[in-house]
Amino acid sequence: MNKIGIICYPTFGGSGIVASELGKHLSHKYEVHFISYEKPVRLDLTERNIYFHKVSIPHYPLFEYPPYELALTARIVEVVESFNLQLLHVHYAIPHAYAAVNAAQILLEKNIIIPIITTLHGTDITLVGKSPFVLSSVNYAINKSSLVTCVSESLKLDTLKYFNIKKDIKVIPNFIKLPPSQDIVKTGKTKIITHISNFRPVKRVCDVIDVFSTVVKKIDAKLIMIGDGPDLEKSKLLVRKYNLTDNVLFVGKSKEIDKVLSKTDLFLLPSEFESFGLVALEAMSFGIPVVTTNTGGIVELVLDGVNGYNCIVGDISKMSLKVIELLSNNNLYNQFSNEAYNQAKKFHIDRIIPLYESCYLELIK
Repeated sequence: MNKIGIICYPTFGGSGIVASELGKHLSHKYEVHFISYEKPVRLDLTERNIYFHKVSIPHYPLFEYPPYELALTARIVEVVESFNLQLLHVHYAIPHAYAAVNAAQILLEKNIIIPIITTLHGTDITLVGKSPFVLSSVNYAINKSSLVTCVSESLKLDTLKYFNIKKDIKVIPNFIKLPPSQDIVKTGKTKIITHISNFRPVKRVCDVIDVFSTVVKKIDAKLIMIGDGPDLEKSKLLVRKYNLTDNVLFVGKSKEIDKVLSKTDLFLLPSEFESFGLVALEAMSFGIPVVTTNTGGIVELVLDGVNGYNCIVGDISKMSLKVIELLSNNNLYNQFSNEAYNQAKKFHIDRIIPLYESCYLELIK
């Protein structure tokens, strides 16, 4: 059985979710070893052929900041040697690809060759990665990877724009498992609008509140806010300012997102930028139309006027109008709902995993 190492963030973010679901699906054919500082949230270690190797981060008074990259590099070397891994699949350029490339150099001195697939997910390129403080390191890590993939055509173009890439980049989109149709229940008179994110400034969560404050004047609606992050308190203050505390529910991080989406009528994602929009895809798999913005890879998923609407970033008026339009017109809503589900089917895990497997087989000797 081939042995693969997956390096990812263990959090609720899109890259960690994709890496976890990929590893779980691959474990039917491969021995999969996850390497991270915590167990990924969606990973079940009781499943066959799945292993987790924790990166212990040293804390010395000498260092103002813990040297995670060094600890990760050393742990990769140790796991590859101990378990005879044949391939590393690295999710997110910073610091994972950089650490993996350095680990590969150390292993080469031991006459161990380990190919590396780096998957770019978004902010590792468009936000953090292009910073002048790390740009050369990210450029080095991408070019030294054996094979590079990214989650959308938009992200591929951004990567080629911001970095001096000397190799091809394969576009392999994110994926989902479609829920059973009987799990989708939308019978309530009160319309449910949902937003899910990490509440970072790029997600523009206050725009969600602004839009909802207009919508609720026309539509009997509730807003469910799932997630946590730096702009959480700011959004809560805005809810109190609009006197909407009875209409808005903040649930924090949740492992029961499917239960919420099964009863959601519309998904609102007014981000400044989305490289793909995995949460939007998850919503669409429940037949939920999406109102979002027109930047990044999300426009490849949410087709304007077909399964949702794409608006200019910060255009609260148009987003509010489109939400009201969809939730007040049953025929239009049903049309968009069906199209959302049909679009989601194109990204079913069974269609996407073979694309990654072909990359593996290209590199595993």
